[in-house]
Amino acid sequence: MYRGREGQWAFIFHRVSGLAILFYLLIHVAELAAAMWGPQYSNAILGFFHTPLFRFGLLGVIAAVLYHALNGLRIIFMDFTGWGVKHQAKIWYGVFGVFLIIYIPVLIKIVPEIFRGH
Repeated sequence: MYRGREGQWAFIFHRVSGLAILFYLLIHVAELAAAMWGPQYSNAILGFFHTPLFRFGLLGVIAAVLYHALNGLRIIFMDFTGWGVKHQAKIWYGVFGVFLIIYIPVLIKIVPEIFRGH
């Protein structure tokens, strides 16, 4: 079920997306903590948040949150149905399809805004 197949990739992507979300939250906690040391530190970090590099990183965070949520629903579905495990590969392809259906319009909307500097 897992070795080199869809289940293994679903597991790996779920872990990586969870770590990406954690890293994003830690960055924001650090920014809030920097405000305690003075506005110059907080403003420096906020300035970084408005760079194209960070904005492209936000696309990764959006992808991580979306995939993590959809795959989490797949895991819940597999745990609470008797036949979910049997069809887990098909369900994962469904999750990936729904992910693409939602994420591609997000890319179409956000990528031009990154280049415009909004």
